[in-house]
Amino acid sequence: MGPPADPASPANKPRASAILGRASTPGPDEIEAGRVLFAGPCTFLRSVTTPDSLPLADRPEICFAGRSNVGKSSLINALTGRKTLARTSNTPGRTRALNYFGLGERAYLVDLPGYGYAKATKSDVAQWTGLVKAYLRNRGLLKRAIVLVDVRHGLKANDEETLALLDEAAVSYQVVLTKADKLHARDLAEAVASTERGLLKHPAAFPLLIATSAEKGVGLPELRGALCEALGLTL
Repeated sequence: MGPPADPASPANKPRASAILGRASTPGPDEIEAGRVLFAGPCTFLRSVTTPDSLPLADRPEICFAGRSNVGKSSLINALTGRKTLARTSNTPGRTRALNYFGLGERAYLVDLPGYGYAKATKSDVAQWTGLVKAYLRNRGLLKRAIVLVDVRHGLKANDEETLALLDEAAVSYQVVLTKADKLHARDLAEAVASTERGLLKHPAAFPLLIATSAEKGVGLPELRGALCEALGLTL
């Protein structure tokens, strides 16, 4: 037997991108279109706390869902090249509204309330759940929901509930793994494979799993390309 593997060696570091799945990965044209889209104007528009205050559905949109502290705000900031577009917080459960961002006049990004916060009251959970359900039912131009999952923890019960909700609402959704830089390459590959196995029972899930790191930029070009493709936008 040879010497034990050095966990600090390049072979055990996260790959530049970790993408597995049955769908084709975004090609150069889609990646460039995504780069151009997310490099353009991106502004916070409004926070929505009731269904009747949703903006006019006048352009395609993508929404982001995930457990509290999964890194939704950090990922949105990284995708758009901003530091404070979406507010990040060390306090779980801080986002209690649907936060709308505009990619110029071309598309909306929507940050949904984080779920799974243990200290949330039953009334808060009921309010958030009702708001999200109403949103999913009534957004005809919602092209895809992105469900963020911490790669270190995999699919949890709350994630499964969200996937079931999206299945019921007939909304196309894609799982994106966050914090890929926290694992070495071997553990990352195992986590990706485990998540893929968990998604097999959700045939409605978009069959492309992307592992990302907002901090290191892992997977961001591919995710931008996938989002641009889902929105139906080209150069």
